[in-house]
Amino acid sequence: MTDQEMTVVEHLTELRKRIIWVLAVFVVALIVGFFLAGPLIEYLKQQPIADGVPIISLHPSDALRVYMQVAVLVGIVVVLPVALYHIWRFVSPGLRETERRGTLYFIPAAFFLFVAGILFGYYVVFPMLMQFMSNLTGSMGVNPNYGIGEFFSFMFNMVLPFGVLFQLPIIVMFLTRLRILNPARLSKLRRYAYFLLTVIGVTLSPPDIMSDVLVTVPLIVLYEISTWLSRIVYRKQLKKDEEWEKEYRAQTDEVSSQGEA
Repeated sequence: MTDQEMTVVEHLTELRKRIIWVLAVFVVALIVGFFLAGPLIEYLKQQPIADGVPIISLHPSDALRVYMQVAVLVGIVVVLPVALYHIWRFVSPGLRETERRGTLYFIPAAFFLFVAGILFGYYVVFPMLMQFMSNLTGSMGVNPNYGIGEFFSFMFNMVLPFGVLFQLPIIVMFLTRLRILNPARLSKLRRYAYFLLTVIGVTLSPPDIMSDVLVTVPLIVLYEISTWLSRIVYRKQLKKDEEWEKEYRAQTDEVSSQGEA
């Protein structure tokens, strides 16, 4: 009982150390992001997303808030692979050697998909939504002026969820390697997944059919890619299980023959 308690304490100690590492990297990235916020803000302001609408400051703290928002975004992007690596190191002792090597490749893939999701949200979804909002405002006979704090808050609230949604293939592959999901189960859940992804796409896109399609279709494609990747992982697992079973039977037969001799 004492050994078990010591093991739990050691795991908690290791978890605390890894959390401290992740937080330390995030703080450093946050500081670096604060210095990079100026050029990034200028780049985002020069993009034609606002369609020439003036961006003004409505509150004395708007500039500081925008700087912090950009710095936090930079911190999240930088700390993501570090956090995933420490999560992998924490759970890897409970995995097989092949699973340990296989799941390590998830870290760069998850980082790439997160950045791809952010870029998709910024360059595809956000311009469509801003165009719709500008047209709606113009139809009311009102000249739009965007507060810089509200503009960037709205941008980040639209962009960051796509970085999370684009993690779907990685999550499915990881759960397949842990034998929680499999292609058959994903096929059975396809209609429900399509419905949920359609609801998410319609919610995040402007209320017109073209925007709904442009946002929903990539999400459905991600689900199909996830199913395809799950099928590949599952086939490899079945092949390894068959090899292990043949090896086990051969060893059992050898022991039996030696016992009879």
